[in-house]
Amino acid sequence: MSILNAIILGIVQGLTEFLPVSSSGHLVLLQKIFGITEPALFFDTMLHTGTLLAVFIVLWKDIWGILKKIIQPVTLYLILATIPAVIAALVFDDTIEHIFESGNYLGLCFLLTSALLVSSEILSRHAAVNNSQKKAGDMNWLDALIIGVMQAVAIAPGISRSGATISGALFRRLDRDFAARFSFLLSIPAILGAVVLQTKTLVTAETAAAGAENISAAAIIAGTISAAIVGFFAVKLMLKIIKERSLFGFAVYTGVLGILILIDQFAVHLVF
Repeated sequence: MSILNAIILGIVQGLTEFLPVSSSGHLVLLQKIFGITEPALFFDTMLHTGTLLAVFIVLWKDIWGILKKIIQPVTLYLILATIPAVIAALVFDDTIEHIFESGNYLGLCFLLTSALLVSSEILSRHAAVNNSQKKAGDMNWLDALIIGVMQAVAIAPGISRSGATISGALFRRLDRDFAARFSFLLSIPAILGAVVLQTKTLVTAETAAAGAENISAAAIIAGTISAAIVGFFAVKLMLKIIKERSLFGFAVYTGVLGILILIDQFAVHLVF
């Protein structure tokens, strides 16, 4: 992989990690277009590390508020919401890696993201009209569990993690700003968990040798830095969008992209 390709993938990762359009789906698609054959989960994890830094910088007040008082409802809800994704990652590890490498379900997953965004936006507007939206203090364990299940489903590339978790929060009538902030805070243990799961693969001689042949340290660093910088602005942009605009534009984008990928997979075969 060239440094330029790594930077492009880093920019895409940073932009799409926090916008509800699936960063992993875009990375799989670009890797197919560029003909990149390195382990997709490995490079995806490295770019996620860059976006993790962006979350820490933008939400440092929220994070500091949690660290100052660890035992509080939001901490427990973050832990509870993390459990389903951990279970899914451990049980379906090999299946998930195969899905990343093949991209066979990419089009369908983008369409599912579109459907989640449309339905959650409609329900959120209905809750706002009826004055039934819940504030952060009204969140309960069932809200956290449902958001966690949505995150577990989003392990598949093409299903947006932020889109799924924000949708889960909106399904439960949570305040839009808190829905986005909780989703971004939830990305912290999700990304750290992905790094831990990848460690066992990275330490094997076979994988290390393959990585050394195909991707340089410079390319990894360039991709990670670009993901962090772009991710910083993406988080701030998404927090503004979720409060002032709707998710319909993202739904249209992921829906059209999903249809184009399906057309290519079953008819044109330019990429797949």
